[in-house]
Amino acid sequence: MSALIITMALVYAVPSQATSPIAKFQQQKLNWESCGDNLQCTTFKVPMDYNAIDANTFTLYVSRYLATDKKNRIGTLFVNPGGPGGSAVDYAQAATQVVSTAITSRYDILGFDPRGVGQSQPTRCLTDKEEDTYIATDTTVYTKNDLNTLLSQAKYFAAACAKNAGPKIGHYGSVEAAKDMELLRGLLKEPKLNYLGKSYGSFLGTLYAALYPTKVGKFVLDGAIDPNATNAEQNLIQATAFENALIDFTKKYKTYSQKDILKFLNSLHVKPLTLPNGRKLTSSVAIVGIAATLYDNKTGWQDLATALSAAIKDGNPRPLFELADSYNSRDAAGHYTNENDISQVIGCLDLAENRTVAQMTIDGAQLKKVAPIFGPYLTYAGLACKYWKHKQPVKPAMTKIQTTPIIIIGVTKDPATPYAWAGKLATIFTGSTLITFNGEGHTGHNRGNKCVDSIVDNYLLTGKAGSSTTCSS
Repeated sequence: MSALIITMALVYAVPSQATSPIAKFQQQKLNWESCGDNLQCTTFKVPMDYNAIDANTFTLYVSRYLATDKKNRIGTLFVNPGGPGGSAVDYAQAATQVVSTAITSRYDILGFDPRGVGQSQPTRCLTDKEEDTYIATDTTVYTKNDLNTLLSQAKYFAAACAKNAGPKIGHYGSVEAAKDMELLRGLLKEPKLNYLGKSYGSFLGTLYAALYPTKVGKFVLDGAIDPNATNAEQNLIQATAFENALIDFTKKYKTYSQKDILKFLNSLHVKPLTLPNGRKLTSSVAIVGIAATLYDNKTGWQDLATALSAAIKDGNPRPLFELADSYNSRDAAGHYTNENDISQVIGCLDLAENRTVAQMTIDGAQLKKVAPIFGPYLTYAGLACKYWKHKQPVKPAMTKIQTTPIIIIGVTKDPATPYAWAGKLATIFTGSTLITFNGEGHTGHNRGNKCVDSIVDNYLLTGKAGSSTTCSS
């Protein structure tokens, strides 16, 4: 009898799909409207907290570029450009620059802005003036006062985010974004999710696959991220990769050496260069400007050569400011998008900073050895996460993920997502195909390499991933 009662209790405790709190979200109708040439847009609602569904929701914005060959349409290809904080809506609307005509003819190219990003109820932590101060704060620590300033800024940022976001502060993470993606797949009635994710977008795709392995369709993860790397591990490998990219730049543009650039950055700590409007080029702003150019070795390196010459030779900080402002999404009037803020909000929820400040300082000594320029800048990256006002969501295990064949792309000299991460991710996805792009710059697809692009196109059109291979620039 007791067994029967327990069994009945278990059955009774499982709500039917029709009465489940998630049901109302799964039964939404997408009302598409024209929002440009061959473009449609809509919104859909998601619960603030999937673990405790109540009246609190997010409204997420979606856009799709319709397949031009409707007769031979394959389905929907979700895209995400990275960040975190990059607008997938904007990315989808630029579909003809994102994928080939072979893909735009057969797929609807769809992007949704994750919660808090772009047009999906964007949240800001700081005012424009506060953002200027926060970004300009010198993160290279020389004295105890320098560290105290950093600590003060980190605490202020965390408190401001919590105040402005309210109860939603703990629900901007990538775990919930992956669940939102699955909800949208269901609303589109797509049997599986086809996905092209770059940089951070590869991490979002990995989370989705870990949560819903049987729903993975054709997946391309480009600029791959090791989902299990700690903050310390991420800082070390990224600092090294950016430093190596800068060294490669100095070998091609021989005007200034790594030592010359380091000397210049140290001088900015003592006496920043100043624009006529009073803005000061601190070493942190300068490093952001430098880093921004290393993503693209074709146009970026030339921009860096011009900016360094103007700053070091002529004392003109404007070109470096323009590079940094573009990367930080700051317009000429001094207004920011929320990309910087939401990037840190998502980052703090995705990866907690469990080290003490003393441990970060010790790790920083190692960073400085391997990367004299970028190491000190990244030593206290994520410091605000130590003072975050919400616990980190539980992530699924990402050690072995079994799905249909997927493609992972890594660039051997990628500064932002180092190649080693692609290798790590390839071991996590059993049966995955690793495409190695032997070259410079960030990500490998759609950068003019016919080898990489043809493999991706063939995979998306036929589902055949092929064998791991190397493509040269």
